[in-house]
Amino acid sequence: MSLRRTLGGWLAILALAACTGVPAAGPAATANEAATATRFEAAKRRPAELPAFLRAMPKGGDLHNHLSGTVYSENFIAWAIADGLCLIVAEHTIAPPPCDAAAGRPPIADAVQSGTAYNRLVDALSMRNYALGAVSGHNQFFATFGRFGAAENGRDGDMLAEAMARAADQNIGYLELMLSPGMAAARRLGAEVGWDDDLARLHRRLIAAGLPAVVAQTREEFGAIESRARAILDCAGAHPPACDVTVRFLAQVIRVFPPEQVFAQTALAFALVETDPRIVGLNFVAPEDDRVSLRDYRLHMRMIGALAKQTPGVPVTLHAGELTLGLVPPEDLRFHIRDAIETAGARRIGHGVDILYEDRPYQLLRRMAEDQVAVEINLTSNDVILGVTGKAHPFETYRAYGVPLTLSTDDEGVSRIDLTHEYVRATVTYDLGYGDVKALSRNALTYAFLAGTSLWQDSRTFRPVRACADDPLGSRTPSTACAGFLRASEKATAQWRLEEAFTAFETDMATGTP
Repeated sequence: MSLRRTLGGWLAILALAACTGVPAAGPAATANEAATATRFEAAKRRPAELPAFLRAMPKGGDLHNHLSGTVYSENFIAWAIADGLCLIVAEHTIAPPPCDAAAGRPPIADAVQSGTAYNRLVDALSMRNYALGAVSGHNQFFATFGRFGAAENGRDGDMLAEAMARAADQNIGYLELMLSPGMAAARRLGAEVGWDDDLARLHRRLIAAGLPAVVAQTREEFGAIESRARAILDCAGAHPPACDVTVRFLAQVIRVFPPEQVFAQTALAFALVETDPRIVGLNFVAPEDDRVSLRDYRLHMRMIGALAKQTPGVPVTLHAGELTLGLVPPEDLRFHIRDAIETAGARRIGHGVDILYEDRPYQLLRRMAEDQVAVEINLTSNDVILGVTGKAHPFETYRAYGVPLTLSTDDEGVSRIDLTHEYVRATVTYDLGYGDVKALSRNALTYAFLAGTSLWQDSRTFRPVRACADDPLGSRTPSTACAGFLRASEKATAQWRLEEAFTAFETDMATGTP
């Protein structure tokens, strides 16, 4: 990676860094990086250009992405037609056969013959045009999952292929996708075993009752999902860029069930992470404002903490603080993020919108910064579900306190967005510089649950570890020491590839040939 050696060159780069957010600490800014920052500032003055710039920019990954929610309505409708499903017309809900047109349950292929009917269904299965109706964004968002649920059956591999293709199209190298294979079986097992206040004993009872068999079956399901996706993409033949997107999974625990069933799901999640390298962590999902989620929140955090003592080292990220005043009473805003971190040991927080309603919020912010607990920021989702947007969102507060942030989509198909859109939105809303968006991209891999040591000795300044300190970042021919370090770390290898992609992108931008 060539560097300007003249004093004038360095002064120009440092001055530009001060204006645009190009990092002056850590790896020295190259001439190409500075030129790219200049082009970024020009694109900000002509905002219509930002999507093109940010789509081409390498984006490390999307860490908060529900697989079912990533699919666009049009694909669900196509699959439902292909699978011979029905439409409950009055509820705009896809349903399994038998169909009965006279009873308002015609074959979906017949129900969407007209453009008007088709568009109405697309709207019902997503957030498109929701503001034109009387329903709240919150209720519309969560209602969509029940409406397209039948179209998901047997289509996990198809959904994964769509997610991988969209990621590749935006130069996203890594996905951590939330999905729930095996969770229904775990809930049945939990219901059979029943509740026990002694969580360690309850865990032993689940194991004795057949949890290992559920683990084995679920691992097979994940394998089938991956195989189906790669077959759809033709990874063994044409091998499009989507096939090179690294995919890992988060076991998705649905928290609105009785405690014995939630605990059984959580025990399954821990066992999957322990035994299958494709499954790198767990998360709790379903509306945080649901009455069961609120009632059992502290118990859920204790469940995770108890299992973490028995199976240490399992990464946890949690939906916490996806709340705002009015949606729930004030007392439910005071402790969710803190409990997720202190009781459940969460390494990342999803959403974190109500951070400033927490008890002792500034102490918590300082702790998150010190412990490098990252926040997965979902700007569009927080807008449509909670009505929290712009300066009312704590994005700038988190940055001011040094809490690491990543941008993510949450449910891009439901929200009708993609990750590029979230980068554009963050840039326009918070006047980010090129160095800022590059840091967000790097953070996605720094705080990913990929195995191995990070490339960064200092994740705040992106200073590389000693073994790679003298190598140009992303070099195709790293030194012997650096190459050895990279071979030993899946995470560092992914980070190195991102740096290689940034080098190519910035070269193109500097030469005017993106």
